[in-house]
Amino acid sequence: MRILVIGGAGYVGSHTVRQLLRTGHDVFVYDNLSKGHRQSVKDAELIEGELADRQKLIRIFREREIEAVMHFAAFALVGESVAQPAIYYQNNVSATLELLEAMRAAQVWRIVFSSTTATYGQPERIPIAETTPQMPINPYGFTKLVIEHALSDYAQAYGFGCAALRYFNAAGASPDGDIGEDHDPESHLIPIVLQTALGQRERIGIFGNDYPTPDGTCIRDYIHVDDLADAHLKALDQLRPSSNLQLNLGTGQGQSVLSVIEACRKVTGHPIPTTVEARRPGDPAELVADSSLAKKVLGWEPQYPDIESIVETAWRWHSAHPRGYASQAAAAR
Repeated sequence: MRILVIGGAGYVGSHTVRQLLRTGHDVFVYDNLSKGHRQSVKDAELIEGELADRQKLIRIFREREIEAVMHFAAFALVGESVAQPAIYYQNNVSATLELLEAMRAAQVWRIVFSSTTATYGQPERIPIAETTPQMPINPYGFTKLVIEHALSDYAQAYGFGCAALRYFNAAGASPDGDIGEDHDPESHLIPIVLQTALGQRERIGIFGNDYPTPDGTCIRDYIHVDDLADAHLKALDQLRPSSNLQLNLGTGQGQSVLSVIEACRKVTGHPIPTTVEARRPGDPAELVADSSLAKKVLGWEPQYPDIESIVETAWRWHSAHPRGYASQAAAAR
């Protein structure tokens, strides 16, 4: 299949591109490189462009004879979405609607959409199933939910085949250490802890140790980035006219902040000093997935179910690329 991967130079997008290529698909990456990295795109054509550029997208769809889209190009920082909601509505909603209209104009009817657990807000019950009410508590989660509703409407009205995959906490890196996680600024726990192990930070700050959890720190469900990529491929195979899949992707295993830090200590052999800081506003105590529907519908099963195996792949990437993709670029000069 000929697939355009929007945001394919980013973290989850680049790992998905690699799996698509390995399974024989023709892959084209569309990215403005504001968050992604040119070095992460290997063996696929990289087309630079803006998500909101409807006419350019229509031209690409027609010239490359694209049959399906995978959409990863979203702004995804919760705090930033609260401080600057306008850019989140412009990129995550308005620009994505331009993409959908470009697809409609070019008669490209299949799309797999990168959604998020943030659409659930602060759920009352754990684990979180797809039947859990979606009540986002920040603009990031709300913008993703808006597009989920748009996809449902486009499926019903125009015959789109859609899948919205709600990630829990993406983590890890390609097992060969060739591509991995590189954000600026970095906001994810495991890379920040590993930066501390590398001596790039003095210590890791823990935001609150008085939550109603066994060790007082927040609990999250960490899912390996390659397992997310695999789910995207399996969802693509399930798309039919007017289909509308909405699925959670997680391991079903919750890890506290302290347990993640301890796993990083074990994997790296470094002490990793910590300090306790004030809670961040809006952090739920616990978010753990019920992914049984994804397993049933997609025939999907995470291959990295434990936190240490996830951290091992992340450490392989970060220790070989201490400055992220900038390390790779410097080595090539």
